[in-house]
Amino acid sequence: MMILSSIFLPPLILVAAYITDLIVGDPRKVPHPVVGMGRTISALERAIRRRVESARGLKRAGFLLPIALVGGSFALTWALLRLLAMIHPWAALGAEVWLIATTVAAKGLAQAGMDIFRCLARGDLIASRRALGMVVGRDTADLDEAEITRGAVETVAENIVDGIISPLFYAAIGGAPLAMAYRAVNTLDSMVGYKNERYLHLGYASARLDDVANWLPARLTVLALAGAAFLMRLPVGRMLRTVGRDARRHPSPNSGFPESAVAGALGVQLGGLNYYKGVPSDRARMGDALQSLQPGHIRSTVKLMYGSSALFVVFTALLLWVA
Repeated sequence: MMILSSIFLPPLILVAAYITDLIVGDPRKVPHPVVGMGRTISALERAIRRRVESARGLKRAGFLLPIALVGGSFALTWALLRLLAMIHPWAALGAEVWLIATTVAAKGLAQAGMDIFRCLARGDLIASRRALGMVVGRDTADLDEAEITRGAVETVAENIVDGIISPLFYAAIGGAPLAMAYRAVNTLDSMVGYKNERYLHLGYASARLDDVANWLPARLTVLALAGAAFLMRLPVGRMLRTVGRDARRHPSPNSGFPESAVAGALGVQLGGLNYYKGVPSDRARMGDALQSLQPGHIRSTVKLMYGSSALFVVFTALLLWVA
């Protein structure tokens, strides 16, 4: 039985991990690896800041974060699976499926989007603003229905890449160790990869590594979304034209691809003016406003997320099967 010795993860493990996430999600009572990663990042940041103050020193020290966390996550996962394989192959198999499932967030992403949708559907703007505020960094206190919808659609669309496709992509290449290493990259970016005064230098390496890690998965996500759009009888041609025109307008080298794809498929316009702690940030518009944003577009985006991720898993598993 190939668990760690093969170059490619056996397809059944990949499918089992994806299904496990769909069924179980992230139970709050079960320790999650990302929590440990977050605590480790905070501890490393405190240690660095106690010793380094200059901008140049922080930028150099910032390279230690991905080396320590990404390398450590890979090594610890590999060692754990190796140890379990010595005990019994099935123990390692079960652990591999579970560990990969913890790097995938399809169920959690869908729940977050649908929580916002349900609040809007019953006309509760206060609850919908609160629900959106749980998953975005922008100010939500004064948003109307259309802006809440835009925030939800953008969040679900953007996270199709780093919450689902990217970890599955790296799991397919290198099993749970590489999937966990990717999750460490993404966690670093979410905690220190900001272009503000505090993290501009310390988080530089982490942010650039996240850009590199998501580059190919973001573009593969467009293909998966095109397949899902076709099955949902949405205009694939318009989707692809929108991606070609608008994806690179996004400040992120990767986030614009899933966002523009969803905008093109649904015939809505994403992007616009956001506020972060009262500071305005005008994001490039993606897509054409053929329809005004309505709560139902959140549900459609969640369907696109499920369809694209399922197609990606099936297609990848088939490739692994014949490889």
